[in-house]
Amino acid sequence: MQNYEVLDQNIQRAFAQLKAEHPERLQKRLNFSWSNWGFGLEPLERSLERLAKNDIHYVELHGNHYGDDLGYDAAKTKKALADYGIACAGVCGMFSADNDLSSNRHIQRQAAIDYIKREVAFTAEMGGKYMLVCPAAVGRPGKYDDSEIARSLDSLSRVADLFVEHGVRAALEPIRAAETSIVHTFDQAKEYIRLLNHPGVQHINGDVYHMLVGEKHIGQAIWDAGSMLTNLHMADTNRCALGDGFMDIKTIIRALYLIGYNNDSCFVTPEPLGPGGDPYPAQNAITPPEQLDELVSKSVSYFRLCEEEVLAE
Repeated sequence: MQNYEVLDQNIQRAFAQLKAEHPERLQKRLNFSWSNWGFGLEPLERSLERLAKNDIHYVELHGNHYGDDLGYDAAKTKKALADYGIACAGVCGMFSADNDLSSNRHIQRQAAIDYIKREVAFTAEMGGKYMLVCPAAVGRPGKYDDSEIARSLDSLSRVADLFVEHGVRAALEPIRAAETSIVHTFDQAKEYIRLLNHPGVQHINGDVYHMLVGEKHIGQAIWDAGSMLTNLHMADTNRCALGDGFMDIKTIIRALYLIGYNNDSCFVTPEPLGPGGDPYPAQNAITPPEQLDELVSKSVSYFRLCEEEVLAE
């Protein structure tokens, strides 16, 4: 066997043992959500209608409160969620060079701090469990200097109490080196969390597309993360719909059940943005709705099929 196959087999054996000894831990299915910022400028109601038609009951909302006069209106958003029977899983924090926790420009660090203040409060009001936090700007792979982690830690420490006060998990996302300058792996995220040493920042937002190049083995990284993992962005190997590439979805599912991920605070959240570099322009794009319809239907049906086959093993 190749090295990755050995790790695959270890996870498969552990899953079989879990099923044999604790079948009750496999009764609840994984919470399937969707990250809606990839839908671009589409009205929220249209996006929620699409998710509801595909039997998706959770959404990761675009963290679009870039200023006091921008972003989702809380009352209107709560009504739209209720109308379609969809709950907010969490909020996808968006950190560009304009609001960069690690920036060497104070005004950009302040923008990131202010942004988190707005978004954490919104997450709590929507009933979301987590807010995704990027330690440095996405779309800026070149580093400013060797002090980015120190500045990022200092910036986040100034608002970390808010996560505790609002009962929201700060979910740190490791991102591939082609898109950001620091924190590319789960181990680096764990070290960042250790250095910050704050109860409000204790969780990880994984992304299997980034994990393809950052981790030795995706399933093993999930297993090792355990209860630190609270959200997992999904896309296939080409960053397209699940089933359109060669991602080992079944091993990922086994690893998630091994860590007890099928609970009310953890989510599997497709974010298929397509191949390429900086994905952030997608938030301002207009995509034909039929393309988005297909993207969602293919992903959820493929994932659920894989999940049922794994549980039937």
